[in-house]
Amino acid sequence: MTDSLEEREARLKAIAEEIARCDKCPLHRARTHTVPGSGPANAEIMFIGEAPGFHEDQQGEPFVGASGKYLDQLLAGIGLSRRDVFITNVVKCRPPGNRDPLRPELEACEDYLNRQIAIINPKIIITLGRFSMARYFPNGRITRIHGQPKRKDGRIYYPMFHPAAVLRNPRLRPEMEADMKRALALIQEAQSEDIPDDEPPEPEPPVQMSLF
Repeated sequence: MTDSLEEREARLKAIAEEIARCDKCPLHRARTHTVPGSGPANAEIMFIGEAPGFHEDQQGEPFVGASGKYLDQLLAGIGLSRRDVFITNVVKCRPPGNRDPLRPELEACEDYLNRQIAIINPKIIITLGRFSMARYFPNGRITRIHGQPKRKDGRIYYPMFHPAAVLRNPRLRPEMEADMKRALALIQEAQSEDIPDDEPPEPEPPVQMSLF
């Protein structure tokens, strides 16, 4: 039996309250607010970024600084807004100086994110940046695989650059915006009832070894 929207909202709120009390890693010592994520509990589209920054830590909401404004523009470009998507990060507290999250910090937050995904059950997960990408494309490099979806277990995984990376390097902007436009077709695909897994690559034929 599928949980009602109200039940799913209550379960997400309980996780957010648990995150607010979390002391699993040293990041809790300097935080102003935890940033569990925001959006509908039944969102079909989920964005997963890396970690909160200064503005997110101050407000307790994801992507509210310059990166968030750019993400809002990208969403508007395909006819969506924050009301349509759930946005979160792999790490729920701000790392000092906005440095990259460390492995123990990622591991401390992993269960929270897994449970959020299980409750929301999005049809498409769009990763923003290499740390969220690594969950689903462990051997991938963002510069090579951005904009290339993977279909697995009835869901589409779609890697994109992090908006902050694009703001730091404006040369990435055309690729980022093209990737977001392609996401629209994937979103429409994801709204179908069944998403078949990608076909595995064809095995290479065996090579006959020479005895000489």
